[in-house]
Amino acid sequence: MEMWSTGSTERFYKIPEGKGPHSVGCTDLMTEDAVEGSFLRLYYPAYDATDIEEARWIPDKEYYQGLSDFLNMYRAVGQRLFHYYVAKRNASPEITSSWYYRDESASATYYCKRRSVSESQEESTPNMEKEWIYYRKLKTGEEERCLRHKQVQQRAQECIKALNLILKINSGEEVTNVLHSDFDWSSLEDSVDTSRIAVMGHSFGGATVIESLSKEIRFRCGIALDVWMLPVGDDIYQNSIQQPLLFINSEKFQWAENILKIKKLISNDTNKKMITIKGSVHQSFPDFTFVSGGIIARFFKLKGEIDPNEAIDISNHASLAFLQKHLSLKKDFDRWDSLVDGIGPNVIPGTNIDTSPAEPE
Repeated sequence: MEMWSTGSTERFYKIPEGKGPHSVGCTDLMTEDAVEGSFLRLYYPAYDATDIEEARWIPDKEYYQGLSDFLNMYRAVGQRLFHYYVAKRNASPEITSSWYYRDESASATYYCKRRSVSESQEESTPNMEKEWIYYRKLKTGEEERCLRHKQVQQRAQECIKALNLILKINSGEEVTNVLHSDFDWSSLEDSVDTSRIAVMGHSFGGATVIESLSKEIRFRCGIALDVWMLPVGDDIYQNSIQQPLLFINSEKFQWAENILKIKKLISNDTNKKMITIKGSVHQSFPDFTFVSGGIIARFFKLKGEIDPNEAIDISNHASLAFLQKHLSLKKDFDRWDSLVDGIGPNVIPGTNIDTSPAEPE
């Protein structure tokens, strides 16, 4: 499904097909025509694949622009590099959602706002327009930890708001979507098992998992993929996280200070685990590792020494085994229990990082 070409030679790259029993449908939901509203993409099991409208991986040029800004690239160059990447997925029969954070920590996101009366008078002009929010870099003299902690707290609150919205849909209450959509939200009534809700995220999203668990007990457990611990507040370590938590790390991204914070959070809690996937890099978890060719992958460190398909299988299988145990799922995911303990090919328990104190010279 993904293609880009160089000269006369065409190379095809794609996100691997899902391995679950159902195709996946998705739809976007935005509440309120203001920055305070919620914006999420909801994934759901689709029993009739013919009714699925394929989602574009990067639907607006502004996402290219935001990503280019984040990577310190000229926008025109970034757009040419990433223009041909799209995505198609399928997965297990669960309701899943992803959030579009509005805390200026994402490369780009937006909210819809109403045009002024004079602007919307023309029939051809929609009465709503997108107001884009881009990644905010540090200002001169600004402390990064202070900014990122403020952002992760907002992220956690957005996760909780999104959870409330999903449960509202589940209860059959009517929701207003400011985005143009024909999706029948009543079809999702009574589709969520409210006793089996988990939260999962990568990098800054991993820190968001931790903050969300600390603030909302309805999240029964969490999975943090190659977490960046800098944004996590000191109060988290003091009050601890009561829910089970799995850390899945890459081999190349982590460093001693970050690992020590993870270990402090895990303490001696047997329901909190850390494993490391050998040969993996920070981008072994998201989609980029699959849709990038050799030159781009090397330049942006999007691929590790391990085959991307094997790395994502380890991550997925360990996650499913962890979720089965702590959400009491009636599945066969326990066949991967050993991965949660770091036992298996290309996975180790704990970390590859040496965190022992340096010996005095």
